[in-house]
Amino acid sequence: MGQQDEHSYSDENTDEVKQFLTFLLSGESYGIGILHIKEIIKHGHVTKVPMMPDFITGVINLRGSVVPVINLSHRFQVTPSEISKKTSIIVIEINDNDTILELGIVVDMVNEVLELKQEQLSLAPSFGTKIRADFIKYMGKLNDDNFIILLDVDNVLSIDELSVVHDVKKCADEEVEAETVGTENSLT
Repeated sequence: MGQQDEHSYSDENTDEVKQFLTFLLSGESYGIGILHIKEIIKHGHVTKVPMMPDFITGVINLRGSVVPVINLSHRFQVTPSEISKKTSIIVIEINDNDTILELGIVVDMVNEVLELKQEQLSLAPSFGTKIRADFIKYMGKLNDDNFIILLDVDNVLSIDELSVVHDVKKCADEEVEAETVGTENSLT
């Protein structure tokens, strides 16, 4: 494997292009590797779940599956924007040990899919951003003056927080199942 300096990311195949879905959050541009994205949906009804951390907005019903939703603005401790027509939920898949966990993240607006070559990717700085450095996978160089923060979705939530999200999903699944059984019993 090639040598890495402290500022840039290099790999054996430097011509490789990586794709990132870009979005706005509280006026800042971010990106997530396209391979983590399951789908993008319009922001709709989110069911609140009591006694959850601030950044967990609630859950949504996605074709019969309960998906926990987090607000990245709260997670990054920045002022959230108002919900608008452009507000979306990006459904991502993250690894929690041996389990793939679906998770919705609320964003102000989805922008575009951005293609960046390896030479345009730099390792995350240890300072100078509004969010924790361990949330950042790369800094993507767009031109001489502009960068985009490319998130490390597996680190945006810690193991303890993933356990809370997993518990939210489990609780909501059980409630849906109980309601279904209750409805079936009342029909018979």
